[in-house]
Amino acid sequence: MRFEGNILKMRSELANPVNYFLPVGESEVPLNELISKPISFLFSGKINCISCGKQTKTSFAQGFCYNCLQTAPQAGESVLRPELSKAHLSIARDMDWAEKHDLIDHYVYLALSSELKVGVTRHHQVPTRWIDQGASSAVILAKTPNRHIAGIIEVWLKKILTDKTNWRAMLKNEIAKGIDILKEKSEVFKNLPAELQKYYSEENKVTQINYPVSRFPEKIKSLSFDKQPEISGSLVGVKGQYLIFEDDSVLNIRKHNGYYLEVNY
Repeated sequence: MRFEGNILKMRSELANPVNYFLPVGESEVPLNELISKPISFLFSGKINCISCGKQTKTSFAQGFCYNCLQTAPQAGESVLRPELSKAHLSIARDMDWAEKHDLIDHYVYLALSSELKVGVTRHHQVPTRWIDQGASSAVILAKTPNRHIAGIIEVWLKKILTDKTNWRAMLKNEIAKGIDILKEKSEVFKNLPAELQKYYSEENKVTQINYPVSRFPEKIKSLSFDKQPEISGSLVGVKGQYLIFEDDSVLNIRKHNGYYLEVNY
């Protein structure tokens, strides 16, 4: 099969294991069906901004041209730092966008990988956000009415928890041992001031996540179309937003949002 077009981050569906699909132009490649099979990618040299669609020589912040990096609401500072959202004060790059993305219910969550981490996501991004990060399990910690408050809770909890995912450990499937995520949930929230504790979520469902991987890498080699326009090999797994090949090389798909590729398998 041959597909051609601009790629976007992989779409996922929670199942056992997770179902992955790679958007290529107007089509999708069903990646689970390709585990243990050869696949090849050829980068044309063309990159289109995922916001405005214009061709760009350099991709910024996983898919934007420089102008959209500075102006697009999807690339605003509160995307990475939720506490900086000012939409609740009617201040935003685009208030219509902010009303749909910042002034909605948000979750603060705990996710388990090589470490226990804290994070923030919009309510409709569960469990996609956890899958994209390669978490092995996750639970909702707090529910807030906007992005800013969720970010403030995260800032407090970053004093005792990491908010980063160790991507190499995640790909090696190094999962922290002996952590009771529900016990941690009740304990860490005690570190918050009273005015933030009212957002505590009584939802204690722990989402377990398994990935379509036949073999995890031992010595990871990171691939990039900027250095290697043609990438091919036998696909042995998909985890987070990474493809894993039989030679322990890995490809971060999300990093290449907007790249125009030819995909063959």
